[in-house]
Amino acid sequence: MSTRRAFLKTSAAATGGLLIGVYFPDLAGEATLDAQFGPPGGGAITPHAFIRIGTDDVVTLTIHKPDNGQGTETSIAQILAEELDCDWSRIRTEFAPINAALYGGALQGTFGSLAIRTTYDPMRRTGAAARDMLMQAAAARWGIDKAQCRTENGAVINTVTNARLSYGSLAEAAAKLPVPANVTLKDPAQFKLIGKPLQRVDTPAKVTGKATFGIDVRLPGMLYAVVARSAVFGGRVARFDGTKAKAVPGVTHVVEIPQGIAVVASNTWAAMEGRRALQVEWDEGPNATLTAVGIRETLLGLASKAGGGVAEQHGDFDKALAAAGQPIEATYEAPYLAHARLEPHACVARIADGMCEIWTGTQIPGQAHSTAVQASGLRAEQVKVHTTYMGGSYGSRGGGAFVAEAVEVAKAVNAPVKLTYSRDDELQHDLYRPASAVRFVAALDSDGWPTAWFARIACPTWMALRNGVARESVEGIADYDIPNVKVEYHDPKLPIPTGYWRSVGLSQNTFFAESFVDELAARGRKDPVELRRRLYAKSPRLLGVLNLAAEKARWGTPLPQGRFRGIAAVAGFGSFNAQVAEVSIEQGKVRVHRVVCAVDCGRVINPTGVIQQAQGAMVYGLSAALRGNITIDRGRVAESNFHQYEPLRMHEMPVVDVHIVPNTAAPGGMGELTTPPIAAAVGNAIYAATGKRVRRLPFSLEKL
Repeated sequence: MSTRRAFLKTSAAATGGLLIGVYFPDLAGEATLDAQFGPPGGGAITPHAFIRIGTDDVVTLTIHKPDNGQGTETSIAQILAEELDCDWSRIRTEFAPINAALYGGALQGTFGSLAIRTTYDPMRRTGAAARDMLMQAAAARWGIDKAQCRTENGAVINTVTNARLSYGSLAEAAAKLPVPANVTLKDPAQFKLIGKPLQRVDTPAKVTGKATFGIDVRLPGMLYAVVARSAVFGGRVARFDGTKAKAVPGVTHVVEIPQGIAVVASNTWAAMEGRRALQVEWDEGPNATLTAVGIRETLLGLASKAGGGVAEQHGDFDKALAAAGQPIEATYEAPYLAHARLEPHACVARIADGMCEIWTGTQIPGQAHSTAVQASGLRAEQVKVHTTYMGGSYGSRGGGAFVAEAVEVAKAVNAPVKLTYSRDDELQHDLYRPASAVRFVAALDSDGWPTAWFARIACPTWMALRNGVARESVEGIADYDIPNVKVEYHDPKLPIPTGYWRSVGLSQNTFFAESFVDELAARGRKDPVELRRRLYAKSPRLLGVLNLAAEKARWGTPLPQGRFRGIAAVAGFGSFNAQVAEVSIEQGKVRVHRVVCAVDCGRVINPTGVIQQAQGAMVYGLSAALRGNITIDRGRVAESNFHQYEPLRMHEMPVVDVHIVPNTAAPGGMGELTTPPIAAAVGNAIYAATGKRVRRLPFSLEKL
């Protein structure tokens, strides 16, 4: 293929059918697709995914994109089935194993809302190639030209005689043909599956309980483990006594591993009881004096400190500010947040006969594989990863510490082991969304329009700095059409472990920026929608969702007494979203009654999936805005379970109206898109209700 986004064209005869391998270029971050997809380099390129057409007419798609619950496998299957023209009821999916020889070191995973964006074109071309090969095989059998064949619902049809041959009957003959170098893709006007609300392929298994999640895996002779870890970040074991733990019925081993002390038993409850009886003395290290108050002071101090890495600069901010007169200033804050997945971390590890195998729900099996290789001390080809379903991820289930712990314990006890986190483990030993603070300074012209925008962000990072800036920490902080802009960044270098959280830097920066935009609207006596129309002028798709959300929410019309609206929008992950939140203040608390959500994610594969993700990601962000807060006390997390880190309850759910903008552009991401704007939309509605601005999350009216 001539395109840079090509897949490897390879096929092989498989027992009883046709097998085609698909190559996806490696991903190197979360920049634009063109930056991610470099031209295929030299050396052998190996396939990442496969389609197999059996003689029984079943089409099996083996994909390297795990499903976190967002519907990835259904949407990818729809893309393939569309171009293949197969019978949707005969399609099956399975997750691909990791194999060093097979995958050539490619990072296999689902992250950055990239699953559909990076598979849309390759899967379409793969389906079209397989369809072409099946038509060639049918034409040869009938002794006619391929142009006299067409396909429909898993069969090739002779357009002269109307004779039909099923794909299964042609699969073996097609397997002997070369994969075509060039294929013709369907005209989207002919789509029968893409764009349709098909039932998810995983629904039956999940409804009946047949689906296997990481926590469900059982192996013969398996033991169960939990780990006692230092409550203080960076702490380590000074000494321990496992006598009382071993006395707990069912406990078989108490062993020290690099991450702490593992208690192993015949069942998980016995292991947890053994951990409670364990006597450990910890060397808590220098972080035991760290407090939430001290962290906040550090962040606010840096946000007020001149200098730092320059993340963005255009125009002349200082000159524009001086010319404008009185500046507008504000400081915003966001706390550490946990991921609070429904299913806790669980990983089964078995080391035997020179092989290490792990079974786990992970969004990045490639990372889990690398972790297991390092922890086991084996070669890459000696380690296998079996990917299961997972009960939520939100950026945290990459395959790091929990996989290493499982492998370390399995090595120590010489038996298959399932390592499980409790809910307390989940909240107190996470990779947290970093706390952050930003100081804004802006100026308006005499007509009330912004002429200058400055933001200085203090935010810890887990990524390498580029020119003194953590790009994830500053994304989305200045995405406006303002002539004079400057953005600075400080790394506080705090010792709290941080990592990706659903929507990454946009999760806090959209709250910061879209709230400050509302402050500028109020100061300049502009309607918040009117001001955004000016600021989004160079982003027509963002402007489109803004106008749609405002229209569907009937922006500017009266609401029932005691109800107030706020609006916010975001561009990210190749998609665009605007939200209007309708709130009231009831007994001193914020109640969100309705959210109008407009999304433009380009070509829609499954509209039901888009709506589900729009609602789910928005509620995730709303829970964080109303209650989310991880508090550090004496170097450790104070919150231990859902009674202290409480998600939104069913009776608190707002009505969520999702409106999808029809668009034929390349598909964008949906898994994270609607998390960022909801906090700002609610915060702006609180201002409309009270005349006071809440600049610190989670929202607390007592601070007004």
